[in-house]
Amino acid sequence: MKHLVTGNAGFIGFHVAKRLLERGDAVVGVDVVNDYYDPALKEARLKILEETARQTGAPYSFIRRNLADRDAVEQCFAEHRFDRVIHLAAQAGVRYSLENPHAYVESNIVAFTNMLESCRHGQVAHLTYASTSSVYGANTKMPFSEHQGVDHPLQFYAATKRANELMAHSYSHLYRLPTTGLRFFTVYGPWGRPDMALFLFTKSILAGESIKVFNKGNHTRDFTYVDDIVEGVLRSSDQAATADPAWDSDVPDPATSNAPFRIFNIGNNNPLKLSAYIEALEKALGKKAIQELLPLQPGDVPDTYADVSLLQAQVGYTPATTVEEGVGKFVSWYFAHYE
Repeated sequence: MKHLVTGNAGFIGFHVAKRLLERGDAVVGVDVVNDYYDPALKEARLKILEETARQTGAPYSFIRRNLADRDAVEQCFAEHRFDRVIHLAAQAGVRYSLENPHAYVESNIVAFTNMLESCRHGQVAHLTYASTSSVYGANTKMPFSEHQGVDHPLQFYAATKRANELMAHSYSHLYRLPTTGLRFFTVYGPWGRPDMALFLFTKSILAGESIKVFNKGNHTRDFTYVDDIVEGVLRSSDQAATADPAWDSDVPDPATSNAPFRIFNIGNNNPLKLSAYIEALEKALGKKAIQELLPLQPGDVPDTYADVSLLQAQVGYTPATTVEEGVGKFVSWYFAHYE
């Protein structure tokens, strides 16, 4: 099976591409490799993918282009015929969307439009793409379910990812393009982004510097280890979306459709306070954190908690890595890579 994996120099895209190569699938990766964070980390990931391809013998090629460039995307699809597309390239980060919203329009709207058009004309059997738990926005009913409405985003990042879900549905309806949107919940693990809390906390604790703990550590997150995310992505991609025969237009379910469209949460289904996350990190590092307790940041939601029953029912998978185990693996990687 031949896969296009966009964002394969990024955190989740790297892990997905690596797993595909390890199971022997052909992979074409596309990434612009921008400087939103240290490009050296992205280049190191790309080298590992090249080495993995050599070791497994799985076909692999990499295209260094911007997916917002329509000609580049069309050229990629003209040169390759893909069985599956896993679209993980995006401008990430809640905070940065407050500073540079135009970057999110280019990466999350323009580039996604190019992907939809190319998947349509390339007759791709299934498009799987990254959404986010941030789309739940002002919702407070827990756990968050795909059957809930998600029309009150709290930051522009979430608004662009919700737009992706709506855009995907329109193509599923108009052109019968099977699409699956995956709402990731607070992903962490080895090779993570340097702007994420676990990375920042680890670096500061080891340096003896204080860490900024927003909402005084009282908000909860459904911290989800990257290997669990990858397993959910691959199982979802392998099993193409189909129309829901029970879908009722009088009572429309946001999670499915009479078109080949669906949405899944991928979360640990076990929310923890940020303070407990920090405690797990302190234990793994063998060093206490100096905490600077601060109020909740603009655009942040107080709590997240994933209902993963739909994922379990349709693809037979439930994330299960504990925070203690996952944080321990991250710390081991951090020491090996940086210390």
